[in-house]
Amino acid sequence: MGFLDKILGKKESPIQSYSDFWNWFLKNEKEFFKIVQNGKNIHKDFFNRLGPKLDEIHDGIYFLTGMFNDQTAELILTPDGAIKNIYVIEELVNTAPKMEGWKFTALKPASAITDVGINYENFEFNKDNLKFYPNIHTGYPDEIDLTIVYNHFTEDKKQLVTNGVYIFLDNFLGELHSVTLIDNMKVVGLNETSEELIPIEKLKDYLIWREKEFVEKYEGTRHNTDTDNYSSYEATTKDGGVVIAILNTDLLKWDKKASHPWVFIVTIPFDGNNNNGMPDNEAYQLLNEIEDEIGLDLKDLEGYLNIGRETADSKREIFFACKDFRKPSKTADQLIKKYSGSLEISYEIYKDKYWQSFRHFEQN
Repeated sequence: MGFLDKILGKKESPIQSYSDFWNWFLKNEKEFFKIVQNGKNIHKDFFNRLGPKLDEIHDGIYFLTGMFNDQTAELILTPDGAIKNIYVIEELVNTAPKMEGWKFTALKPASAITDVGINYENFEFNKDNLKFYPNIHTGYPDEIDLTIVYNHFTEDKKQLVTNGVYIFLDNFLGELHSVTLIDNMKVVGLNETSEELIPIEKLKDYLIWREKEFVEKYEGTRHNTDTDNYSSYEATTKDGGVVIAILNTDLLKWDKKASHPWVFIVTIPFDGNNNNGMPDNEAYQLLNEIEDEIGLDLKDLEGYLNIGRETADSKREIFFACKDFRKPSKTADQLIKKYSGSLEISYEIYKDKYWQSFRHFEQN
């Protein structure tokens, strides 16, 4: 077998844990350091080997590298804007062993405004051609809604310009603040607004102030759902199928929704073809067990509120409003792994401070 290994190349062990990944990296770190230091063939000799190993940890981990200083190479791991992958990257980097000559960073770090100049698709973004102003909504006082004004904006290149602004903000604010502090954002040109414009370098201080104000307002806000009231809703789909929902009506009327600004939705498909899109008894029991499993992990007094569920079209959606986005993402990934052989569970998590996702239930 040893002779065959020499001829065919010994197959590397699969990466099954954070420690497996770092043990693999340790075996190669000196070679990787030289590649980054030389700046040649980085993609072929480093990235093409690194990428598959990170994929074994979790889908959607991207990376950047370069020399932090003359003696230190830096590897930055980024979810590229995918909030659900932030926890994995933070955990992976937190378990990194100390390696002389290496710096490992979770998420793109913030930079001084003087160091941020982005060239993207023939557009340049910097402190001289970007400004902003906040949009204040009296009905949604905690919403951070920004308009970014770009000197060279053109409507036919709107999407490219918007992408460039997001890249600029990732580098200026740091990726974590860029993707978690801003609720809504649009980009316009100078001729599209008469608002008083604020230099883009003041955006960081503005967001920190708004976040501090938000935290102080809602810190410690929790809701015990034990005695809450629930209502059931029934409707029909366009195809004549049944829609059944059970919602916590006390939560839907709650006046502190913004304290739990992250909406977490778990989707579980089942075979409802012979039952008008509804689960049979066996599937119904399994769906309830999975929902109970999620509830055991995400408790209301720890900041995770089960708003309810909806069943229709051969799928069940379970709704939570959360204080944080990390633990729900991890809980869902563990569920997906556990049931991967029998169910195609999926999930989404996004910021919705006023739970507008559930407005149609409130109206009903």
